[in-house]
Amino acid sequence: MKVTVASRNPKSSKFPITLELPGTAETLHTADINKALAAKFPVYYPERQRLTTSDKKPLDAGKTLQELGIDESTPIYFKDLGPQIGWRTVFLIEYAGPLFIHPIFYYGSKLIYGANMTHSPMQTWTYYLVMLHFLKRELETAFVHRFSHGTMPFRNVFKNSAHYWLLSGVNLAFWVYGPWFSQGRNAAVRNDVWLFGSIAVWAWAEISNLITHVTLRNLRPPGTRVRAIPYGYGFDLVSCPNYLFEFIAWTAICFLTTSWSAFLFNIVATGQMYVWAVKKHKNYRKEFKEYPRNRKAMFPFIA
Repeated sequence: MKVTVASRNPKSSKFPITLELPGTAETLHTADINKALAAKFPVYYPERQRLTTSDKKPLDAGKTLQELGIDESTPIYFKDLGPQIGWRTVFLIEYAGPLFIHPIFYYGSKLIYGANMTHSPMQTWTYYLVMLHFLKRELETAFVHRFSHGTMPFRNVFKNSAHYWLLSGVNLAFWVYGPWFSQGRNAAVRNDVWLFGSIAVWAWAEISNLITHVTLRNLRPPGTRVRAIPYGYGFDLVSCPNYLFEFIAWTAICFLTTSWSAFLFNIVATGQMYVWAVKKHKNYRKEFKEYPRNRKAMFPFIA
């Protein structure tokens, strides 16, 4: 079967081209075109390609050309997505930042703040909670998460990492571990209810977040992009309880530290998670007619 591939870039000197594929529309899949293009132009490996119809509708890699309504007279359009990097790799890089930055500020107080100081219980507990949070994130990325997309544009790693390395890394560490919150300062005083209450809420939220991640993982068989309706702990109220519990965990740290830097990070992170939650919520409702109508996107009974 012959397939004509044109470029979305009118200045491209490589396209259009005609590929001869062994098979018919009934047996060939979009993935076969991806592989043929990569063989013709090795720089355009499959993850770097975006194939669409003339109306810019993406071609599902798992469907046959017949299912997509494509024959030898149908033009296919190619877009170069640029250099790609794996989602798992990006996540590992993002979360490594705070794990590297927080110890520098916590143990290097004399060098950074120019004074010897004894950390208050609030500072010590915050340090351990933040380190445990991002260690959990790294372990989930390595052993729990199953990604629906294999890669993202390489340039995104800088934007994504800045959020964690700067806001929850340098910003949070500098202001929380400073001498103004050290042992003996009024700003560092926390009674037991305040201190251990915040820790208890944080622990519950982190464990709950892990439970929802495991639930999502079990919905998708290894090596597939299968989507299904999640049920169970947290999902009876909202579509994205993992984001809800993430918000609660960081809110506990906000009240533990009372630092504006923690509130800033939580506000920015929650805003982004809410945008993602609304998008996922709409996709669930669009894809599954039987999707529970009483669920909200991220905040129970609200939104």
